Amino acid sequence: MARMIEVEDLRVDFRHDGRTVYAVQGVSFAVDDGESFGIVGESGSGKSTVLKAIAGLVPSESRALLVNGRPSAQRRAKADRRQMQFVFQDPYASLHPRQTADQTLREPLIIHGLDRRDERIAAALEEVGLKPEHRFRYPHQLSGGQRQRVAIARALILRPPVLLLDEPTSALDVSVQAEILNLIAGIKKANKLTTILVSHDLGVVAHLCSRIAIMQAGKLVEVVTAQELRSGDAREDYTRRLVAASRGFTRA
Repeated sequence: MARMIEVEDLRVDFRHDGRTVYAVQGVSFAVDDGESFGIVGESGSGKSTVLKAIAGLVPSESRALLVNGRPSAQRRAKADRRQMQFVFQDPYASLHPRQTADQTLREPLIIHGLDRRDERIAAALEEVGLKPEHRFRYPHQLSGGQRQRVAIARALILRPPVLLLDEPTSALDVSVQAEILNLIAGIKKANKLTTILVSHDLGVVAHLCSRIAIMQAGKLVEVVTAQELRSGDAREDYTRRLVAASRGFTRA
């Protein structure tokens, strides 16, 4: 199977209070076309920073960072941005408070010069389970789950082959988390997307991802399959401790 994403020796560091913080240290992995890949770890492990580096949202260094076989530059071209879209953790913070759902979805279509905008917007809202009356509402007029649906629709409206998801349900009420996870799973399957999902919840990644990278202190500990994560059958002690510390992490 063809590789969609290849990361080799990825490094991210920044200055904080006069010292250098090595947020990501020599991380390497590959994701196949159409695969669902997860990244888990404790807070501060560097998992979200890896995702943002792949998206070009934070400065990074690497021996290789390829998307669909093409090297990704630090300053991504418009065509590169269209290939890969990002869904952030907090849907309220990621949506402009003074833009309706219609304006939020229209903006990327204008930037990329796509036509049939009204038709595309209506279809995107329907795809994420929102009704026509939600189209002209502002973020404060929507629930948390509805806001995240708008954010997912914004990511999908350009029809990218790659979707990057950073803790997409952690800011939502427990009652709607399963709905959003099932929505993501259905959209991924219907559109044959390659996805990378970052989460601290082992149950989420075991449910949605076929392989999972375990991060600790900026380093990749190992990559395991979902079945290995469920059973605790991992090579590294840290992974086994992480599984043991997680209670009720398997989900139907």
